Amino acid sequence: MTTHFSKSIKSTLLALSWMAVFSCKPGDFGTTNINPNASETPVTAGLLTNVINQSARGFTITATEPDLYVQYIANSQYPEASLYSTVNADFGGYYSGPLYDLQNIINYNTNTATKASVASYGSNNNQIAIARILKAYFFQVVTDRWGDVPYSEALKGFPTPKYDTQQAIYADLFKELKEASAQFDGGTTVQGDILFGGDATKWKKFANSLRMVLALRLSKVDPTTGKSEFASALADAAGSIATNSDNAAFTYLNNVTFRSPWAAAYDGRDDFGVSDVFVNALQSTSDPRLPSLVAKISSGKYLGIPYGLKRDLLISWTGQNPQYSHPGSPIVQADSKGYILSAAQLLLSRAEAAQRGWTSENATTLYNSAIRASFEQWGVYDATSYAAYIASSGVSLASGNALQKIGTQKWIALYPNGYEAWAEWRRTGYPALTPTPYAVNVSKQIPRRYGYPTSEQTLNKANYDAAVARLSGGDTHDARVWWDTK
Repeated sequence: MTTHFSKSIKSTLLALSWMAVFSCKPGDFGTTNINPNASETPVTAGLLTNVINQSARGFTITATEPDLYVQYIANSQYPEASLYSTVNADFGGYYSGPLYDLQNIINYNTNTATKASVASYGSNNNQIAIARILKAYFFQVVTDRWGDVPYSEALKGFPTPKYDTQQAIYADLFKELKEASAQFDGGTTVQGDILFGGDATKWKKFANSLRMVLALRLSKVDPTTGKSEFASALADAAGSIATNSDNAAFTYLNNVTFRSPWAAAYDGRDDFGVSDVFVNALQSTSDPRLPSLVAKISSGKYLGIPYGLKRDLLISWTGQNPQYSHPGSPIVQADSKGYILSAAQLLLSRAEAAQRGWTSENATTLYNSAIRASFEQWGVYDATSYAAYIASSGVSLASGNALQKIGTQKWIALYPNGYEAWAEWRRTGYPALTPTPYAVNVSKQIPRRYGYPTSEQTLNKANYDAAVARLSGGDTHDARVWWDTK
């Protein structure tokens, strides 16, 4: 894995060099602008490597603010974000970064002038299929953060792209994922794929799994469509992520450049600890995952930071408690894994769908299998402790409150993927999280979305105004995205 990753990073640098050459017009200055040592062929393998690397960082699965919203972590020094001070956030990095690279992969493999040359990095259809699946994944993250966003006119050179409704975006994401899965042609394996090694079967499982995640997002706003799309993905012959061997998990490298962002967060700084909310939830059910997910302090105890304290109270608490629990060793190691989609998450999604009557599967069987998959993912599975855990009244579906327990288990299983956990919490309301009493936003509630980039108010005003007009409550983080109905 390390060798493959390193080669792919080098390819990324070659791709960037090629793009710089391509942006010039050699004919203007004879051969002056031609570098005889630079590649004249786009290195799509490098672009793909770069995108997958970005998917495992702040763009999707490692960002502290949503981890604060779902109360996985708490601030130790500067509590502004956990008091909900952030309103607007910039989505430009998604469009100029991973989405731009993915569109270029599609363009290079489609354009008659380049498709033959880039086929050396994998068949054209296979490269396009992977790029379309990843585009759908990134657009899902973007629309779930902001709601209506540029989509149909994005990445096409429009200086002021319109904002598509989230409903329309979701409809197209379902289409894209289905068509992309069907596009794999059995040709040459795609290079630069540091997630699945070019394995088309695993990419199809990833696409079907993402379809299930998207389908469940519609559980409140459009359950009819949600049920249909979920059943379609579940019935697909390629299958979905159901065992840890199929996890979409990114392995970081034990070096400064490509280490886990969680390892980097504690390199010379100590701004966050695990929240008391998360620690207490695991302790209340004697959860065997606790030692892997949360580190003990030197006394041998777990001590979470009280969630949502304002600065004076926080400084007072940390002054009295200079040690507090950090995320566990499997998370903060430089070469740990970042989970994009896991078996535990998908099995819990299937359990919820079954509980809602969307499928004929057995909710309890899937729920218990999900917990086992999570235990195995974090290296804590033991038959005796597992049996005791799933039989306990606070966990067993037999004791009632099935949807609440499924939602709570998904919250635990997703840790520390704050973006996905935040989306699931907004949709289901589980677990029941209490906002900080020191909130500075108008509603005093946990944010429901990010406000649009402030630059859009001038650079893309007409389309921005149209999107804001569709928001109940305006462009605030208290407004709700389409699927997040009350």
